[in-house]
Amino acid sequence: MAAELTLVGERLGEVRARVRAAALRSGREPDDVTLIAVSKAHSVDTILQAYDAGHRDFGENRAQELAEKAPQLPTDIRWHFVGSLQSRKAKQVRPVAAVLHSLDRESLVDVWARGEGPPPPALVQINLAREPQKGGALPEDAAPLVQYAIDRGVQVDGLMAIPPAPEVEEDSRRWFDELAALRRELAGRFPTLVELSMGMTDDFEVAIEAGSSMIRVGRAIFGPRPTG
Repeated sequence: MAAELTLVGERLGEVRARVRAAALRSGREPDDVTLIAVSKAHSVDTILQAYDAGHRDFGENRAQELAEKAPQLPTDIRWHFVGSLQSRKAKQVRPVAAVLHSLDRESLVDVWARGEGPPPPALVQINLAREPQKGGALPEDAAPLVQYAIDRGVQVDGLMAIPPAPEVEEDSRRWFDELAALRRELAGRFPTLVELSMGMTDDFEVAIEAGSSMIRVGRAIFGPRPTG
């Protein structure tokens, strides 16, 4: 266990150093970028290793997995739900998540808005490449969806995207630039849209250079996901 803890801590430190360098290269403060450690399929013990190394922002993309893990972990963890969310499973995520990154349709807004207390803030997911297998609103539908959410009491803090998997890191830049431009356009009408959730293990440095404020990194911190 001690060796594994050291490895997770070392990987986390390496990612933090890369985040810092990318931020400084682009004239930004490293603290302007939230590093979300995506712990999908990793054990509670593995998550605790990152927690013990000082990390507090974690991401999950399966409702059941988040609901099972969260009660076993410290209460000061800030959970980000970063995966596609079925409306019928939103009630598992809503009491736990600090931020929903994947708001992508009116029916999910309706469910997210219901429940005890104000809903956690959300980011509207955009399907930039119009990939049929992925969730996300089309860019031209972003403004109506943001307005729909606001009208129902859901605070929309920004935009999220999962662009096509890059062959090389630089391939993602066009998509990150497109999302950043869309956020700037929408922010003129919706001033709360300040966040950009974009960038994962294979391209987070380019995402930071393009203006990302939230990066979702799993493999570079935790290693390959367990199988079986």
